Amino acid sequence: MLCIKNGMVHDAIRKEPFKADILVENGKIGAIGRDLDVSGDVRILDAEGLFVYPGFVEAHGHIGLDGYGIGYEGRDYNEGNDIISPQMRGIDGVKPFDPAFKMAADAGVTCVCVGPGSANVLGGTFTTIKTTGKRVDDMIVRDGVAMKCAFGENPKRVYRDKKDSSRMTTAALLRETLFKAKEYMEKKEAAGEDLSKRPAFDIKLEALIPVLKREIPLKAHAHATEDIFTALRIAKEFDLKITLEHVTEGHLIVEELAKENVPLAIGPSLTSASKFELRNKSWTTPGLLAAAGCQVSIITDSSVIPQEYLPLCAGLAVQAGMDPFAALQAITINPAKHAGIADRVGSLEVGKDADIVITDGSPFEVSTKVNYVLINGAFVKGD
Repeated sequence: MLCIKNGMVHDAIRKEPFKADILVENGKIGAIGRDLDVSGDVRILDAEGLFVYPGFVEAHGHIGLDGYGIGYEGRDYNEGNDIISPQMRGIDGVKPFDPAFKMAADAGVTCVCVGPGSANVLGGTFTTIKTTGKRVDDMIVRDGVAMKCAFGENPKRVYRDKKDSSRMTTAALLRETLFKAKEYMEKKEAAGEDLSKRPAFDIKLEALIPVLKREIPLKAHAHATEDIFTALRIAKEFDLKITLEHVTEGHLIVEELAKENVPLAIGPSLTSASKFELRNKSWTTPGLLAAAGCQVSIITDSSVIPQEYLPLCAGLAVQAGMDPFAALQAITINPAKHAGIADRVGSLEVGKDADIVITDGSPFEVSTKVNYVLINGAFVKGD
């Protein structure tokens, strides 16, 4: 067991920090309070003068699939031969020995939601994993948390000469596939246990059944306002859950997004406007949307921005006017909610995984030192 004593706790639930001890046992947070009983074989870590945070969480990235110094041959985050590939699983491409994981963990990023990129209209499922481990199966928090789909420039650029050259085509391809999956699911359900009446197995349509049953959301890549609204329109047509990813022009439609009440992942913003749909990007976007009542996560879209700069991105949003507590929630509890894993990570609460970051100042400041990082109660930095 471990007891972190006398730290200033920022739990991502209460706005005001408070001084407390945190007891860690069996990889979980066992207790939080003052003057905890730590008799017996308990290691003491004195955090007097230090700041204690939940491990930082990324709601959307590709670390391990497109990692550090791997070049084109090492990239495994897009299927380039088929624009409709919902059967792909992010878990099958993750490289645990990617150095980017160690860099992320050392910066306090302890849990990430990773999966296929945005070249495909349907790209496959995302998984949530911790940023330490040798075998991806042992790093998983929850697999199959969302189904990636993409709108805008990427699908029509990658598949311009093969299948897709307009936003209308992208939407039509998605609708067509969802209609086929719905029909496949209904036939399968109607057949019941009679194998002779079941439709022939189709791995693509099978992969979409959890989406149609609202067990997982569509994770919709959409930068521009028109793509955001198309994503929402199609989700309503098929009565699907949806999260919006990137939302670069979200500051132009704040009131509309507030009415929609869907989770938003904002970023990557620490980049140049490398394509037309990024020309309106702004650091004010996450703050404006959070102030309007939206559930906002800030993302790096790693490796677009290196994963370790997630806290810095939150700091730049604060510099642009975002409330600091909202920014903290945007890299902790909100991305945990976004990915459906808030029962495990994202805040310092009894019973949750002991993913803990201890610093000598605000994580939003570049001068701040990350002294200790724990994942599942084990030190990955500072022991």
